[in-house]
Amino acid sequence: MQWWQHVQHEVIGFFGLGALLKLLDEQGYRALLSADGAAALLYPVIPLLLVYELLRTVAARRFKLEDYKLPFLTMLANRLISAFLTFGVVTLCIGVFQPYAPFQVGIGVVGLIYGYLVWEFAHFVYHFLAHKVRLLWCLHSTHHAPTAMNLSVNYAHLFLEAPYADLVRTTICILAGVEPPLLLLIMFIDGLWGQFIHLGEHALKDGRLGALHRIILTPAHHRVHHARNELYMDTNFCNLLNVWDRVFGTYQPQRDDIRIEYGITRPMKPGSFLDAYVGEFHALGRDIAKAPGWRKKLLYLVMPPGWSHDGEHKTAQVTKRAWLAQQGAS
Repeated sequence: MQWWQHVQHEVIGFFGLGALLKLLDEQGYRALLSADGAAALLYPVIPLLLVYELLRTVAARRFKLEDYKLPFLTMLANRLISAFLTFGVVTLCIGVFQPYAPFQVGIGVVGLIYGYLVWEFAHFVYHFLAHKVRLLWCLHSTHHAPTAMNLSVNYAHLFLEAPYADLVRTTICILAGVEPPLLLLIMFIDGLWGQFIHLGEHALKDGRLGALHRIILTPAHHRVHHARNELYMDTNFCNLLNVWDRVFGTYQPQRDDIRIEYGITRPMKPGSFLDAYVGEFHALGRDIAKAPGWRKKLLYLVMPPGWSHDGEHKTAQVTKRAWLAQQGAS
């Protein structure tokens, strides 16, 4: 493959144009009226919004390389490391667990509502554990490392996180009777919305989306989730329907009096890709090494980030409780 063909291939892949071009080549423009055609038209939406966001940032003279550097380097690393892990995990879970489902729910109005509620619960479980179990946080922290919110944050993931996420989500959905075609439809819708809610302030200043923020999870909610402010830590784990955040008490709207600070609480090396990508594993290794006894060493793997064997805990729960007490005293 010549270098310009490789560039063309990467551009088509980045903008999600492959499915659209293939449909048009094989079936012509009539294919756009089909379900596959509609889906193919939606794939490029987020990448195009990212370009729009970049252009708006440049035009406003607010572009900072460090706001985009880490997510794009992470995207390149992931493309090199893993292309098929997620597909393999989803397929494996469907094959192994579907026979054990007590009933099956297919595509339809009732099925879509039921399936989406189950999917959001499964997403909540995966996401909650990713913040509350230290080893799983090491997989997830790369996504929280960027210190600015924009659509490029979609690409900031450790390559092992997607297989873990889909192992949890697919297993729960399949065991709950969500048929594979319905599950794949929900994954497509949720994946598209999950990318959209990373839209930054430069492209969408008020991310509440009007009255919609009372019903669904909006970019404003997800900006709160990515914040390292004490009040905002470990909140808004859902993706589209925030019903389970409300049920389990992790729902947190954005407050006008608290300016969001993005990133993680651990001090990081500015602009370091390696620190953002595997820095939490290094920090975990240091904590395990200094812990006395095997029991306390193993506890570092499963206890929340910030837990300490000496009792000087700095978990999100402890930090938030101290902040709330301070606010009440002032």
